[in-house]
Amino acid sequence: MRKIVIGVMGPGTGASETDRHFAYELGKLIAQEGWVLLTGGRNAGVMAAASRGAKAAQGLTVGILPTADASGMADTVDLAIFTDMGSARNNINVLSSDVVIACGMGTGTASEVALALKANKPVVLLSDHQESQRFFTGLSATTVFVAKTPQEAIAITQKLIDY
Repeated sequence: MRKIVIGVMGPGTGASETDRHFAYELGKLIAQEGWVLLTGGRNAGVMAAASRGAKAAQGLTVGILPTADASGMADTVDLAIFTDMGSARNNINVLSSDVVIACGMGTGTASEVALALKANKPVVLLSDHQESQRFFTGLSATTVFVAKTPQEAIAITQKLIDY
């Protein structure tokens, strides 16, 4: 039986302390559910924090890297997929995820959310960025959900997967 893959997307170097804290909790909770964590795989911001959280709970982590090698890769990535595609790898992140959780917001994250909506993938926004919440829920009120905490994001994700 295929495992459930949850993509956690968010800022790298621009991640806030709250973004990193929430990402760590998300990674841990995803692993505790028995789901696979998918990130951009880099040793930065939300990607690194989510992978650390998942590993703390003995979870499986997948990193879809923008490079052709392991340079800049988080050491908590179990399965690295090297794309040599730069930001174009965002589409792989989204299409490989059953649910996308956007933890924080930046331009790369916004592109991943937009790609998820285009692919009709459910998205959970875990961010206090009001403008992005209004924008993305305005584009798709049926596939975009807003959470205030990692626990709420996981509860929403559970419902989406059971649907």
